[in-house]
Amino acid sequence: MGVRLMVLDDHRLLAEALASALKLRGHRVLAAAAPAAGAADLVVSRAPEVCLLGTATPAEPGAFDPIVKIKRERPQVAVVVLGPVPSPRGIAAAFAAGASGYVRHDERIEGVERAMVKARAGEAVVAPQLLQGAFADLLNPAVQPDDEGQRLLQLLTPREVEVLVRVAEGEDTRLIAAGMGIAPSTARTHVQRVLMKLGVGSRLEAAALAARTGLLDRAAIASPPGPLPGFPGSAGLSDPPPPPTPEQ
Repeated sequence: MGVRLMVLDDHRLLAEALASALKLRGHRVLAAAAPAAGAADLVVSRAPEVCLLGTATPAEPGAFDPIVKIKRERPQVAVVVLGPVPSPRGIAAAFAAGASGYVRHDERIEGVERAMVKARAGEAVVAPQLLQGAFADLLNPAVQPDDEGQRLLQLLTPREVEVLVRVAEGEDTRLIAAGMGIAPSTARTHVQRVLMKLGVGSRLEAAALAARTGLLDRAAIASPPGPLPGFPGSAGLSDPPPPPTPEQ
């Protein structure tokens, strides 16, 4: 008996190609689309037995938010994620959101079909090679830990890191502008961007977050060969350079 399903993918051509292949195998495809938004609403309105949800960015924050909404409003719909090989946490995130399965996007059509049928029957579906890779990563974790300070540092431009250093040192907008050789309005804009990217509401919170996560230490390490402005050993960065001496 064919499965009543929907195919949603970031790329419309992939969605339509997969849908066509599944139709030829006797399944009923209600829709094949690549919605920029509203994927969950589309599934909720059509109520398929199975939704194949393709994504190229399983590690991106919010990638599995549509699954959460689908399972909340249509718990009977089984969602199978089609994506690249993620970290073990990526697979876990998909299942935590409510997915019934995770299958590599380059899986043969027979594998996708088996995953659909098992998911409809209420089984959890993960390809054996994904499980093997997940166990290997868990048994042999990467040397670098999941570092909050490093993650936050990657959100900021070098200019914004310099601003954060100065904010942490207690400099006000006027001093930041003078030290960086920019207009006060520009300094104020940089400060606001730093606060927004860090998800805090004040300079004090930004300084506390930077201290708690070791963000500034990470910034110093990530900026060889010399320290960042405001760190010990920086020369001529807190004060503007002296004007050139006129020739006699």
